[in-house]
Amino acid sequence: MGEIDERARELGNALARTDEYRVLRQAIDAADKDRELVELRNRIRELETEIETSIRAGREPDEDITKGYTELTEELQTKSRFQRLISAQANFEKVMFKVNETVTKGIEEGGDSRIILSS
Repeated sequence: MGEIDERARELGNALARTDEYRVLRQAIDAADKDRELVELRNRIRELETEIETSIRAGREPDEDITKGYTELTEELQTKSRFQRLISAQANFEKVMFKVNETVTKGIEEGGDSRIILSS
């Protein structure tokens, strides 16, 4: 596993140097420093907890709670910093999808190979 671990570490380092990851980190940092976004996200989490608690108790969440949740999530989605964060996440996910496709292809090719490598 030593060689695989090393190559995985190299891949992680290479991913961290991509433009998509750099933009994602910047978007995360900007969102974390935006007081209004942080407050909105915290209020949404509180309402999510209340909704979850109601559902676990076998009852419908209060209408006021679900309405408040909907309104806050809609408000959050209108914020430009949040939109940049979502866009940056989507772009990095595309990179990761391509990486996963390539790894899968390598596994398939390796599985077809008759050469056995020691671990």
